[in-house]
Amino acid sequence: MAAKTAPAIEVRGARQNNLRGVDVDVPKHELVVFTGVSGSGKSSLVFDTIAAESQRLINETYNAFLQSLMPALPRPDVDSLSNLSAAIVVDQEPMGANLRSTVGTATDTWTMLRILFARIGQPAVAGPSELSFNDPAGMCPTCEGVGRVSTIDLDHVLDRSRSLNDGALVFPNFAVDSLFWKVYAESGFFDNDKPVSTWSKQDLEQLLRGEGPKVKTGSYNLAYEGVLDKIQRLYLDKDIESLKPHVRRAVEAAATFSVCPSCDGSRLGPAGRECAIDGTTIAECATMQIDQLAARVASLDLPAVAPLVGSLSSMLDNLVEIGLGYLSLDRQAGTLSGGEAQRVKMVRHLDSALVDLTYVFDEPTTGLHAHDTARMIGLLERLRDKGNTVLVVEHDPDVIAAADHVIDIGPGAGSDGGTVCFEGTVAQLKKSKTPTGRHLETRQAIKTDVRTANGAISITGASKNNLDDVSVDIPLGVLVAVTGVAGSGKSTLIDTLPPRDDVVFVDQSPIKGSQRSTPATYTGVFDDIRALFARANGVKPGMFSFNSDGACPTCNGLGVVYTDLAHLGSIASPCDTCNGRRYHDDVLELTLNDASIADVLQMSIADAARFFANEDKIRPMLDSLVDVGIGYVALGQALSTLSGGERQRLRLAIELAGDTAIYVLDEPTSGLHLADTAHLIDLLDRIVDDGASVIVIEHDLDVIARADHIIDLGPGAGHDGGTVVHQGPPADIATAPNSLTGQHLLAAHASPSTDKIDIRG
Repeated sequence: MAAKTAPAIEVRGARQNNLRGVDVDVPKHELVVFTGVSGSGKSSLVFDTIAAESQRLINETYNAFLQSLMPALPRPDVDSLSNLSAAIVVDQEPMGANLRSTVGTATDTWTMLRILFARIGQPAVAGPSELSFNDPAGMCPTCEGVGRVSTIDLDHVLDRSRSLNDGALVFPNFAVDSLFWKVYAESGFFDNDKPVSTWSKQDLEQLLRGEGPKVKTGSYNLAYEGVLDKIQRLYLDKDIESLKPHVRRAVEAAATFSVCPSCDGSRLGPAGRECAIDGTTIAECATMQIDQLAARVASLDLPAVAPLVGSLSSMLDNLVEIGLGYLSLDRQAGTLSGGEAQRVKMVRHLDSALVDLTYVFDEPTTGLHAHDTARMIGLLERLRDKGNTVLVVEHDPDVIAAADHVIDIGPGAGSDGGTVCFEGTVAQLKKSKTPTGRHLETRQAIKTDVRTANGAISITGASKNNLDDVSVDIPLGVLVAVTGVAGSGKSTLIDTLPPRDDVVFVDQSPIKGSQRSTPATYTGVFDDIRALFARANGVKPGMFSFNSDGACPTCNGLGVVYTDLAHLGSIASPCDTCNGRRYHDDVLELTLNDASIADVLQMSIADAARFFANEDKIRPMLDSLVDVGIGYVALGQALSTLSGGERQRLRLAIELAGDTAIYVLDEPTSGLHLADTAHLIDLLDRIVDDGASVIVIEHDLDVIARADHIIDLGPGAGHDGGTVVHQGPPADIATAPNSLTGQHLLAAHASPSTDKIDIRG
């Protein structure tokens, strides 16, 4: 009897974000790749519609009490969704800022190691808890399982000349009348009008380190916790880069960090540090490269715990297979890149006993060298072959080529996208007229006519992280690509560049700013836009500021209203008064060329460039934003919603308006469609032709092919990397015998259907 084909996921009338009433059937139990230019609507269909509705329906199965503890998920804007299965989203969001979260704890490998050492390690421990740095029984008592200690300068926390009522607590978020301040001021422990300098030692200790009953303040009953203990828990035990800018600055000024002297950074107490198997402690296992640890575990001949060793070995092998063998289990989770975080999350599911799930991936090849992409595809196929549906939003041509089914969204971005342009097999896609179909097999020609350098930046004896005494000259006046597998030392090498005033690093890190920041405000064009509106209507520019006179009184210009759920955080919902338009009604009646200020903020950057075509102060910056490939982003879109690649291109557009001499870009093709990558390469070429130097850390073979000079690191990752394998023009590296980058560059240009040159003579 033939196996029944599972009914497809039926999407009818999807209008989420820029989707225009999309109807599509997504086959189940297949590897389905969603393609389209950046901003076309892929994520709106996959994440914001299919996955979001699956998760919302699952939440509805919980009882009322549990639902009250969860954020309320809105129903996507779609007429109907049928045949959904439970969706697991494996995205590139950071894995949290808690210093206690590591690669080991995030993948359960640490739990397996603890059980293994608890069973057969010597000297024996009382149980796995004595090997846990998150358990009081196992954590180092000095650093409390963090692996580092901090010293706080009290003068940055407390002004002893003042009383509590006068603002003695000077650390951010402890100001007079704040919720934190009220816990101390309303505790009854202190004379709030008495300068702290006159307090007794007991009172001062109570303020800084004391404990006490809960304090009722307003509608809250808040636990009493000493100021220093609270600062330690909320800020010092977090990844400092995750803190808000003003808090981060305060922490950097007040605290000094160093490796814990008691545990030497291992986080464990004495019993956990001494327990060993064949002379190797669990702390030493945590610091090993995962590929080395995998080999060590595989070599263990321990019949009494063979099933446990087998499970641990399988999970470690999965980490190696997914391209993360260069990490260690003690690597802090918050320091992983988006691509690394996604792959760590993926490992948890590879050996799962659950089937018939829908796995949703967001560009899983981000940060992967071409050498590792094939292994990633194999892992996606493993998930599919277990009986799951695998939905992948992706631009990489190798992943697209591996798809069972392709759904291409477009044809353009923003308002020019939002429709299904194609659905079918890869072979059919190649014959289609869509941007994806046209570019799928097109490759940039390997450059032979390279530019001549006009100088160089010298790096001498670099030995940071895994670099092995590297000395290299980075040529100037040309396009330089720094290549190599993930973890080979590319970013570390660039981090060792000698300080220069003419170098600008354009990376994908979060943009520092408030929740009110938008492309319009961040680039500065909003000042000129408001001035235009003011002149046209005979009013002050402040009327058109959602941070000032023009703000909606209900949401104060945010466009959303936050509902505080105490320890569960807050939920944002559109403001009912202004319907998310940020301004009060009087401002919305004032127009420029029949558009209100809110209409302008809702325009895509490309539309705004056309709207302000004749405005010399505004148009150049908008053209620059379009040029770097983010013309589909709304002018008033919150910066916090931009991807890492979009943030990087926003920064690049701003820098292009200045007089930067040397640009350093970290994987600028992240999130770019094949067609957009071609435009980016043209832009980089123009920057160099205009007299600047460009250094890119990159995996994309098209960018590498068009570089003037390549510095290839490796040959492997971690301890197996850190050396310069080859450097020179693309045609040379393509035939370098020891370069993985060269091998893949040559292979990518070996197909007769590509735009290529024969570099083999």
